[in-house]
Amino acid sequence: MEKFRLRRGNWLLALMLASALPQLFGQGTVAEKCTVKTVTWNGWNAVQMANPWVTLVLVPQLGGRLMQVTFDNHDYLWVNEQLKGKYFPPEVSAEQRRWFNYGGDKIWPMPEGSQDEQHWAGAEGGLLDCGTFSYEILSQGTSCSVRLTGPPDPQIGQQYIRDITIAADSPEISFHAVMKNTSGYPQEWSEQSVSQYDLTDPQNPAQFNTDYWAFAPAHPHSAYLNSYHVRTGQASNPTYSVRDGMFTLHYIGAGGEVWVDSPGEYVAVVDGLSKYTMVERFRYDKNAEYPGKSTVIFYTSGSPTVPKRAPGQGTRPEAGSQQGARPPTFYMEAELNSPMIRLAPGETYAMDTQWYPTRMGSNFKAATYAGVIGQPLTATRTTDGLALAGEFGVFFAGKLEARFYGRGGMRVGIVPVMDVTPRKLVMLRETVKAPLETTRVSLHLVDPKGLDRGPLGEVTVTEPPAAAGNGSQDVDVTFVANIDGACP
Repeated sequence: MEKFRLRRGNWLLALMLASALPQLFGQGTVAEKCTVKTVTWNGWNAVQMANPWVTLVLVPQLGGRLMQVTFDNHDYLWVNEQLKGKYFPPEVSAEQRRWFNYGGDKIWPMPEGSQDEQHWAGAEGGLLDCGTFSYEILSQGTSCSVRLTGPPDPQIGQQYIRDITIAADSPEISFHAVMKNTSGYPQEWSEQSVSQYDLTDPQNPAQFNTDYWAFAPAHPHSAYLNSYHVRTGQASNPTYSVRDGMFTLHYIGAGGEVWVDSPGEYVAVVDGLSKYTMVERFRYDKNAEYPGKSTVIFYTSGSPTVPKRAPGQGTRPEAGSQQGARPPTFYMEAELNSPMIRLAPGETYAMDTQWYPTRMGSNFKAATYAGVIGQPLTATRTTDGLALAGEFGVFFAGKLEARFYGRGGMRVGIVPVMDVTPRKLVMLRETVKAPLETTRVSLHLVDPKGLDRGPLGEVTVTEPPAAAGNGSQDVDVTFVANIDGACP
């Protein structure tokens, strides 16, 4: 009987420890996994990839499109309501001389044009846009990966193969997009990631979201006048501007296409109303040739001229004004270009990009490898210690860690500051005690595995008019505020 009691006690102890593990090591870090399965989605046969953070829906039949990304119950991509559940094969598209714009995200060739064979004539009837792709599940469990393989397109002698991958422990989405020369002679092309984001007002589908933005670092020595080139639409469109070294697009209902020769390796698409942001990262080669010199292109649906102000509506157009009797469509394409690549017959080239959904509003300032910045980090010495402040969105769950440096550049201390998650906007208002010799502070994101994901900011300490105290202060952390409440 005593032996039974001991075993029963051990069992109860093990059960208690198991239930406490998520709290000890961070919610969601135990037995996390991702899954891949076939589903029916909006009438299409689809492949769903999901982990505790994001859900992706792929429709191989529609040119291998990624049709939707959902993070924290927020849908990012635009889906054409008029074409849900429908499919028009390349021969129908070519016969009708019509591009069927399903929405979502896909890969296209660049440069576009009709002047010669080294330009893509467009998506009408293009196998790369509306041909049926096959799919293969490469892995699932701790990491999930799906390969989408398209048909060879004899018009341009190219084939696309794209691997889409998510891990179990973060919302990061990775793309490995391969273009292959299927012709018998050398060719030169760029591949382009084309993502269509939904700009519809969530409260009124007949109107657009007036607080929707896109950002990309501007080139300090741009080849374009004003650091960008308006390819189509009104040249003086106030939608576009450059401020604080950042190309800025604020959607006001005007349609057009703008090219940016950004070297910054990311674009950020920001919904200011909901404070959900998507950052798309890419690699920039300063020695490479890009199509038309552009690394980034933005296209917005809407009137080719700036809409007139409607009473009580700011710059919103009237419902239905864009397409006559059709409901208006409000979306923006964020397009990332690879360099121009010369491929011999059978050769391939891969463009690697990553997406990071997170939280941030229209006060977006910059992106780092760890997250995004709304209010840059400040560190002010007070009688109680160092007052740290800033506003951030993070790409990974974990802890913010303050690192202190002295005048000689040596690290003199480290303090854990607060738990963070990509689901919550981070409002940093913390007072910490640090060695008095601290002159510089760096704020890093460290994930639950202890991996340093990089800095969110680094600043020199602002001294008060009369510094108080001397010697070294003991480390002490006071948690003050997180705008969205306690982190899970």
